[in-house]
Amino acid sequence: MSLGLPSHLTRRTVNRSFGRALNAVAYTCLFAALVVTVAFQLFLPSTVLWPAMVAIAPMLVLLYLSARTRDTRYSIAYLVVGAACTYWFVVTCYSQDPPILESDAFSLALPMIALIMVGGSSPHIVARLAWCTAGFLVAELSVTAGIVMTGQRWEFEPTALFAYLVTSVIFIVGSLSRRSSRRTQPMLHRAARDDQLAAMRQRMEVKAASLLHDTVLSHLAAITGSVGGTLDPLLRTQVERDLTILIGEEWLTEPEPETDPRMRQRWEQSPLFVAIAESRLLGLEVECTGDFEAVSRLPVQASLSLALAVKQCLVNVLRHSGLTRAEIAVFDSESDVSVMVIDAGLGFSEAEIAPDRLGIRQSVRQRIEQVGGVVQIWSTPGRGTSIMIRVPANPLSSPCEPSSEVDAS
Repeated sequence: MSLGLPSHLTRRTVNRSFGRALNAVAYTCLFAALVVTVAFQLFLPSTVLWPAMVAIAPMLVLLYLSARTRDTRYSIAYLVVGAACTYWFVVTCYSQDPPILESDAFSLALPMIALIMVGGSSPHIVARLAWCTAGFLVAELSVTAGIVMTGQRWEFEPTALFAYLVTSVIFIVGSLSRRSSRRTQPMLHRAARDDQLAAMRQRMEVKAASLLHDTVLSHLAAITGSVGGTLDPLLRTQVERDLTILIGEEWLTEPEPETDPRMRQRWEQSPLFVAIAESRLLGLEVECTGDFEAVSRLPVQASLSLALAVKQCLVNVLRHSGLTRAEIAVFDSESDVSVMVIDAGLGFSEAEIAPDRLGIRQSVRQRIEQVGGVVQIWSTPGRGTSIMIRVPANPLSSPCEPSSEVDAS
């Protein structure tokens, strides 16, 4: 579960983002000032504005070096050289007849805003504000000196002040929000951990309930139906094996995922084949049709869950349908493998199943949903039952891969 960057990386990332954003604003302002100067030069050919264009070039170079290296020396050089370039820019524009930019306050503020954006080179909020303040003061002094030098009337320009205040507010709000996130992030991670533990606990409960239902109740039914108080040797072996699994902790572990498709099990080695064989030992006649080699495409956990769910369906046929015969059909598609269990017995209504009957709910439906599958049930009292179990499978093999013979009986 992703909760964003860890606390120890947030500060560095946010600082880098702030720096890049401010540098982008500075670049935009400098290029805009250059475009404005070129436009005035083109529309007023009698003016000499090329010195103002040249004055912007050193600022662009130093801004690039400061943004790339995050070196304090380049930031200082950017302020010092930028102050001189801004002064020269203003002197050049105000020395024309008539003065250029005298009535264009926004264009005059462009190099000033570019100087204020030097605050992005520092990692600390106080230092950032100090850099921005220094840039603002240097810009104001440079523009004022340039206007006074040309003998023009000086008026206070609020655009640069507005840019300085907005930048400062962004720094302060960003710092406060990051402090708040440092306090809340541990609680978010703790909540995420609790959610993961709850989901894991729920999976274990479903797995345990399904396993107990599959083994204990099935074996009790087998023992009850045994003749002469003795169990079939194969059935006895199965009971002993299941008891060993219940007593041990192997069922708590998740099966390891497959790493090599060539190691997938053949049909005769699959859990579904074993489940059908065990159902036959209980006295159920099972007719198999379809592409049973398709089960080799299933991941390990999905193959095991499918086999256990099908076995529960077959046990239900033996217990509740009034018949001793069922049919299993396997269908293969590009994205999944489907198994249908069919009987012509008494049928039932799923909505009328008692709450304490966990076969369909736990051992079939929830077990298949745990591996991303779907269970559909069609049943009518007196007309039999059809249960379709669809499980996601690995992609289909290429046509050049050899296929093995199918023996579904």
